[in-house]
Amino acid sequence: MNPYDDRRASRRIPLGCNAMIKPAGQAPAVPAHCIELSPGGMTLESDYVPSLSEMLDVLVRQPEGGLERPPLHVRVEVKRCQKAESGKYVLGVQIVQVLK
Repeated sequence: MNPYDDRRASRRIPLGCNAMIKPAGQAPAVPAHCIELSPGGMTLESDYVPSLSEMLDVLVRQPEGGLERPPLHVRVEVKRCQKAESGKYVLGVQIVQVLK
């Protein structure tokens, strides 16, 4: 991969921790896995298939073995969604608001 292909300016931190996606309205929360986190966004893996530009609330739990802290609660905008080999979907999202 050419380093110029990656246009994201922020450094991403691999996490691998549990998360929950809450779509707008009355839709139930869906379990997810937070693959990586950056100051401006995150990569999630889930069974949920969002539409492009959909707004979601996401709760990211602390990685196992870390300090006990409340989950990160953010509102995000979906920037990309791709089906993974696992059958789940990989979502690239931009953080638009930190809720807690």
